[in-house]
Amino acid sequence: MYQRILVANRGEIALRIIRACRELGIESVAIFSEADRGAQYLELADEAYCVGPARPADSYLRIANVISAAEVGNVQAIHPGYGFLAENAHFNEVCRSCKIDFIGPSPEAMAKLGDKNAGRALAKEAEVPVVPGSDGLVESPEEALQFAHEVGFPVLIKAVAGGGGKGMRVAANDLALKSALQQAKNEAEAAFGNGAVYLEKYIDRPRHVEVQVLADNHGNVVHLWERDCSVQRRHQKLIEESPSTNVDQKTRDAMCKAACRLIQLADYSNAATVEFIVDKDGNYYFIEVNARIQVEHPVTEMVTGIDLIKQQILIAGGEPLPFEQKDIAQRGVAIECRINAENPRKNFQPSPGKIDRLVVPGGFGVRFESHVHSGYVVPPYYDSMIGKLIVHQPTRAEAIQTMQRALAELRVDGIFTTTPLHQEILSHSAFVAGRVDTTFVERTFSTD
Repeated sequence: MYQRILVANRGEIALRIIRACRELGIESVAIFSEADRGAQYLELADEAYCVGPARPADSYLRIANVISAAEVGNVQAIHPGYGFLAENAHFNEVCRSCKIDFIGPSPEAMAKLGDKNAGRALAKEAEVPVVPGSDGLVESPEEALQFAHEVGFPVLIKAVAGGGGKGMRVAANDLALKSALQQAKNEAEAAFGNGAVYLEKYIDRPRHVEVQVLADNHGNVVHLWERDCSVQRRHQKLIEESPSTNVDQKTRDAMCKAACRLIQLADYSNAATVEFIVDKDGNYYFIEVNARIQVEHPVTEMVTGIDLIKQQILIAGGEPLPFEQKDIAQRGVAIECRINAENPRKNFQPSPGKIDRLVVPGGFGVRFESHVHSGYVVPPYYDSMIGKLIVHQPTRAEAIQTMQRALAELRVDGIFTTTPLHQEILSHSAFVAGRVDTTFVERTFSTD
């Protein structure tokens, strides 16, 4: 097993990994930018090194600086967390060339699944249902129009790289498609350095359901059931839960087995999330694979009792999975609310600044994952998420009640957060009844 691991990330996920290392008896080496200098969570690491100025491109994304910190810190492995370099196959290769283990899949498996178009091709080979889509990349408006006329409008334009809704557009007619195609390409090029896009038939008002998978280096692949991430805004998830409210057991089993087939075919090891959309008739279709740990991984941890971060580290260190599929059950219901430093009443305008007072909720079945504290200054340079509030209870009704109580207890004075919107969503009759889809928030709640 490793003696020292470098945590190539910041904030909440960095703290989560540092804690897992501590419990495994592994020393941790943290990195930070000038904007994060002095953050309290860095004190829990055994060492911490500055990797550059505030801008991510000059610090957390600068591969040479991260590798230098790893070499100075004398680590055997790097955990990338999520975001930043987590799905960067080149960084993965650099780690390998420097004889440092990357806690995640191999560069080859990452490349197979990181490109959404290649992932679709592999899904077809694994006999996993996919949304009808273009045969490869779409280069010109003429190609896009030909596809749209064959499958019918509306169509969805998707960037092959990255995620988070960037490089994604819906078009309902010829004129909109020509404009949206160029917009998607430009946005993807700016965000990921790759403007390639492909097209899919747009599925109206789908559910977004994803399957958590773990695979070791000994041929063992298991799923840890599904999470429903349908409550989102502009493809950014707001609330996640497990199990999904509208997936029957037959569909659940089929979807989870399909996810395992795909991961096995890709010769993939470590944690992966296979994402699907589910239409109004209960048909499920593959979207993409996230070759990393997900923000919403605590939801799965709560219903399965399995620590995913520890499993990532153990798998990378060569350990076989300590359980089989028959050992993994879904127990109770877990819900997670992402607490972002944003003003949902002003079109989710970012709200950086000083947190004058933080009151963290507690009680039975409540978990708060965060690196912030009273007096913490939320910097304007990074993702606006400042914490994740998770609850776990025997039934969904009890989980909703507990989350409402916990949200009411949570105080983050000095900045705006998304907490009030979460309270509205959890009180809405459609959410309580489990009748939501990916357009629910935009259709139901005013954000201007």
